[in-house]
Amino acid sequence: MPATTHTHRWKTLALTTSAVLVGLTLPTVTASPASATNTSYDSTYYKNAVGKTGASLKSSLHTIISSQSKISYAAVWNALKVTDQDPNNSNNVILLYSGVSRSKSLNGGDVGDWNREHTWAKSHGDFGEVTGPGTDLHHLRPADVQVNGIRGNLDFDNGGSAVANGGGSKVDSDSFEPRDADKGDVARMILYMAVRYDGGDGFADLEPDEKVNNGSAPYIGKLSVLKQWNEQDPPSAFEEKRNQVIYDTYQHNRNPFIDHPEWVEAIW
Repeated sequence: MPATTHTHRWKTLALTTSAVLVGLTLPTVTASPASATNTSYDSTYYKNAVGKTGASLKSSLHTIISSQSKISYAAVWNALKVTDQDPNNSNNVILLYSGVSRSKSLNGGDVGDWNREHTWAKSHGDFGEVTGPGTDLHHLRPADVQVNGIRGNLDFDNGGSAVANGGGSKVDSDSFEPRDADKGDVARMILYMAVRYDGGDGFADLEPDEKVNNGSAPYIGKLSVLKQWNEQDPPSAFEEKRNQVIYDTYQHNRNPFIDHPEWVEAIW
């Protein structure tokens, strides 16, 4: 499939973000769209999925991405220092939700630290920190401790009030809205998890739905909003590089929705 068949669907977004955080920087690279959707793996990695739609596509992708190496939860700390390295400062990582650049050495649990955010909240399916969904780098990202705590295990939806030091993210009683530059990232991470973990390997069958307040059920909403975010915020150069590092160095599997964001609509 030539790259020109679908790149027209992904338009460059002019995203402006403000950072009012002392001593912290917000690199513009986090909002820079990649030059094109990655199709270089279509004749190899994705060869059994290309051309399919619906349940057939989802099933094929599940088989493809389920072949992966797994790491421990302790090893996630060092992995995130590589996968989420600030391209403008090799001593820092870029934090999800807030978009700030923070020292790699400030990983921990105190105010001012960053910790490991499970984008698919681990309570949604009760998989905790177990090797597998609990340690899958395709949905684990560094995040500010306090912002991560505010997100908690909330579902994703539009609306709410501004999160303190959240880079434009919003929260209300039953949902969390990431800043604009992370909306597509979040959608593609959630939908990766839904394809990768289908209940067939001893873990819960993870699925997106149209609800919030999902609690401990293995669901996260809202699917319609996630689909909208996937279209509004195309994969960035940062996101594509992250996908490549996970594939090359750690898990040896890919997030197919970063390579082919149009597959979200093809499945859901």
